[in-house]
Amino acid sequence: MIDATTLVSTTSTGQPVAMREAWGQGLVDLAHQYFDLLVLDGDLANSTRADIFAAAYPDRFLEMGIAEQNMIGVAAGLATVGYVPWISTFAAFLAKRALDQIRVVVAQPGLNVKLCGSYSGILTSKTGKTHQAVQDLAVFRSMPGVVTIAPADAVELRGAMAAMMEMTEPVYLRLTRDPSPTIFPPDHHFQIGRAVLLRGGRDIGLIGTGVQTVRVLEAAELLRAEGVDAAVLHLPTLKPLDLGAIVQVAAQTGAIVTAEDHSVLGGLGSAVAETLAEHRPTPMRRIGWRDTYGESGPNDALLEKYGLTPGHIAAAARELLQALR
Repeated sequence: MIDATTLVSTTSTGQPVAMREAWGQGLVDLAHQYFDLLVLDGDLANSTRADIFAAAYPDRFLEMGIAEQNMIGVAAGLATVGYVPWISTFAAFLAKRALDQIRVVVAQPGLNVKLCGSYSGILTSKTGKTHQAVQDLAVFRSMPGVVTIAPADAVELRGAMAAMMEMTEPVYLRLTRDPSPTIFPPDHHFQIGRAVLLRGGRDIGLIGTGVQTVRVLEAAELLRAEGVDAAVLHLPTLKPLDLGAIVQVAAQTGAIVTAEDHSVLGGLGSAVAETLAEHRPTPMRRIGWRDTYGESGPNDALLEKYGLTPGHIAAAARELLQALR
């Protein structure tokens, strides 16, 4: 449950960090401590930045080519003999192209494979709908036995990676491509399955996951300027889900808006709606992808077109509050 001791002060470094860069360096740092860590790459190392690891540990880097299904099978085999394989590819390929292999040879036997999906969400450098993964959280949170993590920034990512190495379950880690603000202090402690209260509030609760949480914080600032006191809850883990934190924010505010760079079908919005329906029915709105595919374009234009900006989140909060008056 959330209480005053779990409120985390956020900061902004003023220097955005690309999550993929932090991931590549994070693997190098972990490899110093964990000699069983290997990286398997689907011919995308210069994009995912697994090439940082390859340069530091060439003997522990396995280039598998454009053969994602085979890569998953190799990872499963390595896991059975004591290695901890980290998969390097795009989220769209993990959640779609290699899905059956993940289900049968990783998830069902519960093997210790770390599934790292880079280029998640809409901001994928104009690659368009073929490379935009906006159903991946729904896929993996519904797959039995797969822990599902979407960190908000590079600091939280590094904490999540350290926690992942202490687990023996399969994990899906959602990574983004472009630089984004750092909101957590360097000493932030990540815990799998725990929500983070980023700011308290009494009028409405805003809930985010992944990098979208940065935009949720910006929306809360827009609302504050209008006299609306919005709480902000960050859910870095979609499974296991911090049910108590969701229920408590709903109880304290009486209204909830979720926001995610992902489909509203099966992702964060669905997870929160399911939780509230079962434990504390609460009026809510969901910001995210509707039942559509994306397209290629500049980041700001895509966020605006598909309704993911701080302004869209704030507008949904205003509309919900107005409806409740």
